[in-house]
Amino acid sequence: MKKESFTISVYTENNVGLLNRISAIFMRRHINLESFTASVSEIKDVYRFTIVVMMTEEQVKKIIGQIEKQIEVIKAFYHKDDETIYQETALFKIDSKLLFEERQIQNVIKDSNANIVTVTPEYFVLEKTGRRKEVEALYDELEPYGLMQFVRSGRIAVTKEKMHISKILENFTPEVI
Repeated sequence: MKKESFTISVYTENNVGLLNRISAIFMRRHINLESFTASVSEIKDVYRFTIVVMMTEEQVKKIIGQIEKQIEVIKAFYHKDDETIYQETALFKIDSKLLFEERQIQNVIKDSNANIVTVTPEYFVLEKTGRRKEVEALYDELEPYGLMQFVRSGRIAVTKEKMHISKILENFTPEVI
């Protein structure tokens, strides 16, 4: 079987130690996480981990089963890339003099659909949201000018199919400690 990219969505309660136990599931199997993001979900008191991995579908099914054995995990799903709408966000911090002295920087910003978030006398910050390849392409164009700082988020994703997670989890009531 061939390895491909999967987005795993894990809906959980917010308990200490769960992140460690979930990451251990991947570590024991020597599976590298391509991306990991955690946030609140559309349901009160339910949190969502979005994990991107490269593996076979057979492996991802086993991983989902192991994740769902964790007490705090409410439900886990996996989807192929073509079944999701996904984005990443990156911030680029660059010396301000380049914005005014290097005309090409302005063209790069415009052509990449990046946004200037802030400008100070010392630096300016660009924000780029898009697919990883788009973010990496902008990085490759800006890197020769010198980046002061760079950071990229993990993937955030929603499914293309109608997936009413609220209905799936409607019987969930968080455990009060």
